[in-house]
Amino acid sequence: MASSKQVTKYRTIWLSDIHLGTRGCKAEYLLDFLKYHEADTIYLVGDIIDGWRLKKTWYWPQTHNDVIQKLLRQARKGVKVIYVPGNHDEFARDFEDLSFGGIAVVHEATHTLADGRLLLILHGDKFDGVMHYARWLAYLGDWAYETLLRINTFVNALRSAFGLEYWSLSAYLKNKVKNAVTFVSNYELMVARAAKDASVNGVVCGHIHKSELRYIDDVLYCNTGDWVESCTALLEDDSGKLSVIQWTTAGTQLFSESH
Repeated sequence: MASSKQVTKYRTIWLSDIHLGTRGCKAEYLLDFLKYHEADTIYLVGDIIDGWRLKKTWYWPQTHNDVIQKLLRQARKGVKVIYVPGNHDEFARDFEDLSFGGIAVVHEATHTLADGRLLLILHGDKFDGVMHYARWLAYLGDWAYETLLRINTFVNALRSAFGLEYWSLSAYLKNKVKNAVTFVSNYELMVARAAKDASVNGVVCGHIHKSELRYIDDVLYCNTGDWVESCTALLEDDSGKLSVIQWTTAGTQLFSESH
């Protein structure tokens, strides 16, 4: 796995789009990440379990169960674990404002950074026009995406056999296709605008599987990324500074905000 083997403690960790229950989920990378990264608070920002996929085909290997058990153990140890469901785990929205195994389920959340800045935390699917006006297209896109991830798994098995590092085909194509780039840009602008309307300093979301940490106007836009393509998480240190870390076989890559 990753090269660093020293446990690092953070004030907060945000994770989203793990998609447990799918073959594309990189649960082994996430387990390795959680082994070496601890926090006082962990936010699960939606699409943790992929209910869409599980309704069609049951797939639940031991590593996926290990992720759930790891998070439950964190909650039992006193870590504050807050779960904001997304569209793929929308079944959990029926249990908002309840707690299971010490994990609190909420519709949205706010988080105050150590330096006093206030962040709005949401999954972000409500800003996706396809989800609202053409849900059938979202399901079709989900099928195509799953197919692409299977191809991605095959490609990376070949790369691994030749000693090459992990590479995301789907993320590469997403960045190359003009319409996808336009969709991502529009999504980021809408999420940032919602945060501005809510009179907060920034927003943390997921949904589009593209990690980001930058200012849009005067709003700090943070996207946690995912654990099927990029294997990224958002982190807050004790000073309130935010960073995004990628955790794959290639080692770690980290970029931080510049105040």
